[in-house]
Amino acid sequence: MQFKCEQFNALDIHTLFTIMRGRVDVFVVEQTCPYPELDDVDIASSTQHIYAVTNKQLNAYARCYEKNEQYSAIGRVLVNNSERGKGVATTLLNLAIECCKSNWPKRNIYIGAQTYLLDFYRSFGFEEIDEQYLEDGIPHQDMVLNIMS
Repeated sequence: MQFKCEQFNALDIHTLFTIMRGRVDVFVVEQTCPYPELDDVDIASSTQHIYAVTNKQLNAYARCYEKNEQYSAIGRVLVNNSERGKGVATTLLNLAIECCKSNWPKRNIYIGAQTYLLDFYRSFGFEEIDEQYLEDGIPHQDMVLNIMS
């Protein structure tokens, strides 16, 4: 599986459509969360889209972006159902962490993690901050990877 990392303006229309469809399939349909999945973070000039597509199917995706002056962030992390359990998520998250480190080397990395994945994110060094909360009916936990320590 080959991953690419591109800014919004570098995505061709077929890749963009595949990414949008894959994200809606997972975050809106599979997780039954009717919410505006696409947002202005997607088109920000500094946002990096990391993805793997095979036969016009999104295998895995994450976006890396500037959250604020303190944090870069990783969001919209997904692995297609057909690729789960194969180590793809580990590869994807390692790429996303490296993307954040190279683009925003003086910022710690934030992620709003679904709570069932806390152990997965902890294995990369992310630590919980604040209290758990519901986002679109799904329990989440804010986490930070301190790269400035």
